[in-house]
Amino acid sequence: MSADPVLHAEREHLRRSRADLQAMREHTLSLTAQGGDHVSTEYLKAALYRRAKALEDDPNLPLFFGRIDRTDDEQPGEPPETFHIGRRHVMDGNGDPMVVDWRADVSRAFYRATRADPHGVTLRRRYGFAGGELTSYEDEHLLDPGEADITSRILTEEIERPRVGPMRDIVATIQPEQDEVVRASLDRTVCVQGAPGTGKTAVGLHRAAFLLHTYRERLSRTGVLVIGPNQAFLHYIAQVLPTLGEVDVRQVTVAQLVQTVPIRGVDDPGTAALKGDERLATVIRNAIWSHVREPAETLYVTRGTRRWQVPVHEVADAIRTLRERGDGYATARALLGQRLAHRILLRMEAAGEITDDRVQNAVARSRPVKAYVDELWPALDPVKLVMRLLSEPELLATAAGGVLTADEQQRLLWRKPARGPKTAPWSHADAVLVDEAAAALERVPGVGHVVLDEAQDLSPMELRAVGRRAATGSLTILGDIAQGTTPWATPSWPEALRHLAHDDAPPPGPSATRPRPGPRGRPQAAIEVLRKGYRVPAAVVEFAARLLPVIAPGIAPPEPVRSNPGRLDVTRVAGDLQAAVADAVREVAEREGSVGVIVADATVPETGAALRQAGLAHGELADDERITLVPATLAKGLEYDHVVVVEPAAIVAAEPAGLRRLYVVLTRAVSSLTVVHREPLPEPLTHQ
Repeated sequence: MSADPVLHAEREHLRRSRADLQAMREHTLSLTAQGGDHVSTEYLKAALYRRAKALEDDPNLPLFFGRIDRTDDEQPGEPPETFHIGRRHVMDGNGDPMVVDWRADVSRAFYRATRADPHGVTLRRRYGFAGGELTSYEDEHLLDPGEADITSRILTEEIERPRVGPMRDIVATIQPEQDEVVRASLDRTVCVQGAPGTGKTAVGLHRAAFLLHTYRERLSRTGVLVIGPNQAFLHYIAQVLPTLGEVDVRQVTVAQLVQTVPIRGVDDPGTAALKGDERLATVIRNAIWSHVREPAETLYVTRGTRRWQVPVHEVADAIRTLRERGDGYATARALLGQRLAHRILLRMEAAGEITDDRVQNAVARSRPVKAYVDELWPALDPVKLVMRLLSEPELLATAAGGVLTADEQQRLLWRKPARGPKTAPWSHADAVLVDEAAAALERVPGVGHVVLDEAQDLSPMELRAVGRRAATGSLTILGDIAQGTTPWATPSWPEALRHLAHDDAPPPGPSATRPRPGPRGRPQAAIEVLRKGYRVPAAVVEFAARLLPVIAPGIAPPEPVRSNPGRLDVTRVAGDLQAAVADAVREVAEREGSVGVIVADATVPETGAALRQAGLAHGELADDERITLVPATLAKGLEYDHVVVVEPAAIVAAEPAGLRRLYVVLTRAVSSLTVVHREPLPEPLTHQ
């Protein structure tokens, strides 16, 4: 038994909480799904499975990490209530809470309480754990005037704990400025500007978890979508939401989001930037709506012994009305047959015939009406339309007239003629255009909330594709303007928000060349700035921040709050660079934590061979090895305790935004940064 009665009591509470959680899971597993039909039964089975999955206990994770004793202002004199704060709600057999979910409203005080504003909290307690076992505790008496403010040792140790494996949740260390974003309501779109190490990715994921908890019924119908920059990033963050009990969230890259054609080609940066320009949305819409023709002949429909007609001017009026409604091309096309059938019904009723909806539907489906609609408003396929646009100069000239210059039009055209959609030289930027065309034809179903990370790297057209998925919901937009590394990186968050809130209304007439500006009723976006750096130590921040005046003059570096300033080693070698890299990796591998070796993409094979020759086992990004070899272009969003950066000059020279890429690479370190180089360092890094 522990000599400390408080520690013993808390361990006992943890033991009973684990037993109660197991009982909750066993009860869920004992339930039988019995719906009214097969479909509803299968739906209930899936719901019970997800519930049981969310109640799984990981013995290596503490069920609770904090506690608050809180008074009730409405009941003065009553003893404080005690709440243990944890990753999920746990109740005993009587329904009383053993652990309160960190997302519950009462838990807010754990993160927000201060001496100046204690939120009714008399005691805040943090717990230290090792391997899931409670080892220590630390008390903060917020109403005791004789107790000085303390820096929490447990909180500091948790923030600075070595990183091994995938990204962890931060529920035990959420800071007040982060909590403000996490608990923003579903009706708010939040854009988070955060320098490296400010926790913006974790904040975005925890906001998703908070919203799923708070708006469970609504989001269970509409869903939550997490969009990341690449598969390595998604692999890194994959376990955060399941750890918090949320297992039903789709996580994709932008490429997967718009994947409708086989990608075989790669555009040069200039062409990719042009295809990502928002003007292409206008070009696509002009191309689509140019297929709608003005009527030249009267519509005739025979029913029985009578022949009915709709004159040209009435057809033109119906087409004009449908164009102005703002529906997608395909939706408006489907309505045209009904509009024309309704005109005929009016004439039939005026002649004394009895009609109803069945008669109107029959007229709309009749061969004369369908043929007439096909002639004036032909059906279109988004893949074939974009293929024609990129391979037929005449169609492109018609759609891009007054929007793109002749040189820009020529740049868009494929160099080789496409034999068909399956063999066309599709690039990722082309797939985004296909997605735009599909949305112009028929609205894309949206979800209740979208979390978009590394948003600064998306083109306007990619941002439009993401915005469509949140057309009926809200977004959490995460990024750092200083880390924009693509040729089309957004220059500012207001600009990115404008593209995300685009208007997909069709051109009002055949001669339109500009999209209608303005959001479609999306919640007003707020831009939040995270200033405190919890991951990158001060020594590393100071070194990397030398690049900011050049790459992002208006962006301030994060304010490091870690007690450990970290370690920075910069070594220039005159001889064998790869041998020096192997020596550096061997040295840092002796320290506790993960090791990331980040190199210019072209030198990955060479460095990998050198590490193997030196007997240093390492893995690729998808592997959970302690030492990971990382191409510079895939380092964004990742973090390692110790980072070895090889030849910064080569990283900078590899792409137009090389200095920004280097800034990203240098700020992946949690504890130490080692720079090994033979070429001179980029000039901004030499400034003290």
